[in-house]
Amino acid sequence: MMKNFSGSPLHSNNQTPNHIRERNNRKYSFLSTIPFRFSLRGYGFCMATLFLFCFGSLFYQLNGGPPKILLDIRQYLGVCGKNLWSVKIATGRPLIHKDRLARQLVSHPHVHKQRRGESTYLDDHGPPAPRVLPFPSQVVYNRVGKCGSRTVVILLRLLAEKHQFNLVSSDIHNKTRLTKHEQVDLMKNISNIPQPFLYTRHVHFLNFTRFRIEQPVYINIIRDPINRFLSNYFFRRFGDWRGEQNHLIRTPGMKDDERYLDINVCILENYPECSNPRVFYIIPYFCGQHPQCREPGVWALERAKQNVLENYLLVGILEELEDVLLLLERLLPHYFTGVLNIYKSPDYRKMGNMTGTVRKHTPTLEALQVLYHRMRYEYEFYNFIRDQFHLMKKKIGLKSVSQPPAYSPAFLRELSLRTPEPLDEDEELDTDLEDANSWLVHP
Repeated sequence: MMKNFSGSPLHSNNQTPNHIRERNNRKYSFLSTIPFRFSLRGYGFCMATLFLFCFGSLFYQLNGGPPKILLDIRQYLGVCGKNLWSVKIATGRPLIHKDRLARQLVSHPHVHKQRRGESTYLDDHGPPAPRVLPFPSQVVYNRVGKCGSRTVVILLRLLAEKHQFNLVSSDIHNKTRLTKHEQVDLMKNISNIPQPFLYTRHVHFLNFTRFRIEQPVYINIIRDPINRFLSNYFFRRFGDWRGEQNHLIRTPGMKDDERYLDINVCILENYPECSNPRVFYIIPYFCGQHPQCREPGVWALERAKQNVLENYLLVGILEELEDVLLLLERLLPHYFTGVLNIYKSPDYRKMGNMTGTVRKHTPTLEALQVLYHRMRYEYEFYNFIRDQFHLMKKKIGLKSVSQPPAYSPAFLRELSLRTPEPLDEDEELDTDLEDANSWLVHP
């Protein structure tokens, strides 16, 4: 009689250990090929963790650092971790250390002494970053001669002391064109000034990027070209309100024939001082150091315009100096905050009036017309700057006072009507103590 083993208890329940082990191995190998399944609770836990991490990161960035509770936890863990990872022998010297600071204590025990409760942030990340510099922190004012530069420099000296920026004002006044080596040396010296700084000098535009040096921000001020020429002509001969006799002492090489040369004769008879390229003066300050920048023409004019648009934060006009100072105060507050209050103060007015040129008078209408023709590129550039300046004022919200273009025939007629008689050589200037601004010719 045959027995049926298929339903016997031994066959169904009492399997040998080898059979059980083989079946378990097949079962686990099969599970390893199937991805793990998460319950709804586990999925919710993961999403909540991710949400908390994102929220904490956002909170960290918005507040400029982690919450205080995280700093406290880090401080606590740092102290505990140091106690756990610093194994000391009987002499008390660290034998095994976890962090960088402990290794420094071995070689330089006097450098830093860890105090209880001190954070270990410096150990992991090094010293803190230097203080954030204002932007821009490198400003160059390549001031144009007889365009209010001495007035602005006086203001800058007061502002530098007030706002603690480095003001470097060069005493070199008669070297605006530089060789390539001189350019590189000057640009390196400027770049090495501790920031924030403002460097000022009578020098034509320097292209820092051409020599792979970081380009600073430029600012400048110009004025009506004929007015600038007249101011320079008489200043070279008679100085300003600080004293004519002192100026005569400072220019001993100038002969009397040149000093007392009538400006109409200089212009109409085409003296070198009153003709090109001497009267082509403003544009090279913005065109640059290229030799063609010193040749009156369209190339230098367009190059100067391009540099203004690409490298100058602001180019103002002296005829609207208060608006220039107001724009500088808004564009460079870390340099010029409070400049208008200083400029309008009575003490500064007394000092500023000493910069007005004396013995200044307007040439005849015929001479002005000849001079304007020689300076036509200068006037085209001046009107370009004037329009850009008014556009900047409009963007910021300042109202511009409507003025006729400086090149209009009405301008020349107005100048001829205001022309005073020349002063006699022996006339006593001290008898009339009117403000120095009345000697200036305004458009």
